[in-house]
Amino acid sequence: MGVCFSIQVKADSQFFTGEVSKNASSRDGNDNSNVSKISSSSIPQTPRSEGEILQSSNLKSFTFSELRAATRNFRPDSVLGEGGFGSVFKGWVDEQTFAASKPGVGIVIAVKRLNQEGFQGHKEWLAEINYLGQLRHPNLVKLIGYCLEDDHRLLAYEFMPKGSMENHLFRRGSYFQPFSWNLRMKVALGAARGLAFLHGAETKVIYRDFKTSNILLDSSFNAKLSDFGLARDGPTGDKSHVSTRVMGTFGYAAPEYLSTGHLTAKSDVYSFGVVLLEILSGKKAIDKNRPTGEHSLVEWAKPCLSNKRRIFRVLDTRLEGQYSLGRAMKVANLALQCLCMEPKLRPSMDEVVTALEQLQDSKDTVKRREPQPNRHVQFDGGPRTCRSSAGEARGFTAYPRPSASALYA
Repeated sequence: MGVCFSIQVKADSQFFTGEVSKNASSRDGNDNSNVSKISSSSIPQTPRSEGEILQSSNLKSFTFSELRAATRNFRPDSVLGEGGFGSVFKGWVDEQTFAASKPGVGIVIAVKRLNQEGFQGHKEWLAEINYLGQLRHPNLVKLIGYCLEDDHRLLAYEFMPKGSMENHLFRRGSYFQPFSWNLRMKVALGAARGLAFLHGAETKVIYRDFKTSNILLDSSFNAKLSDFGLARDGPTGDKSHVSTRVMGTFGYAAPEYLSTGHLTAKSDVYSFGVVLLEILSGKKAIDKNRPTGEHSLVEWAKPCLSNKRRIFRVLDTRLEGQYSLGRAMKVANLALQCLCMEPKLRPSMDEVVTALEQLQDSKDTVKRREPQPNRHVQFDGGPRTCRSSAGEARGFTAYPRPSASALYA
């Protein structure tokens, strides 16, 4: 989950309910039939209580002993990962009854156990149930059930055997092989479809914490969005935004959101642009170990994205020979549009999905690029960075950094 920033703007939006079914299109082999989603026409304009959220969710209510048995008493060797929520454990349950079963029998689940001393708490746990208890889509992780017993708060999800996109992009080692260009584009498209579904006219949910660690992969490398603890209902009626506390993860949050606390669907689009840039480059959004001028991937790479020569400074060298220059430029241009400083000029996620689908359908010829002696030339006399001209920066709104935020401490 993301890091909470310290700016207090207004109280977060309340939870609302409603449900309907709708089909979604797919071109990468996902089964997108019978996709349920919240319907704007059936959303009552009254806040939902905790009891209403738990009762209306289509989830199994586990006892603590059931999940303890499924994970073999939360054994250390069953830990799948750690996060702001707490630890995630691997468990086994019967496919029909969801009763605890022996390892290798039934289906595998991932069990999140809330850390009582952790940064995130009950509100985020409840938000996950509120959204994933009602929303169904091939590109959202499936929440199976929850546990609320005494001080114990747990969530049980479908198990995603290929882990997170973050691990495949940034971890080095024999277990994590470099993702190919085609796999990266497949994951980008799947994640984009998940966001587009959330932003739909009937759903109107803002994800607010889109990043590579929240993109999980199934056995076929289909992308699914996870961790909905920071998600919020989008603006309704004639409202243009939702005012919230500024929360998210360093390097991914949109600049206007950091500055004002005004949250819109275009905030998610900016975060998608950051992730698309990570997918292109194989570099993390923020890395203080990189040379001066390169700590922020967006600030360093953005001026390179529209230049056919400098774009190779950004592209992951492990991908060489797997893509055409034309296709790489189209993806880079899409990332640049998503990262536009003016929110209204960013594309919608539906438009992003269309652009990525067209890229998958295109038949560009892949030509291996010959090494260039000036590949690492310094531009404008600066360090290893790409600089934009005054003309490139013209026309964009500059948002000040909020001095009160722990983000910049």
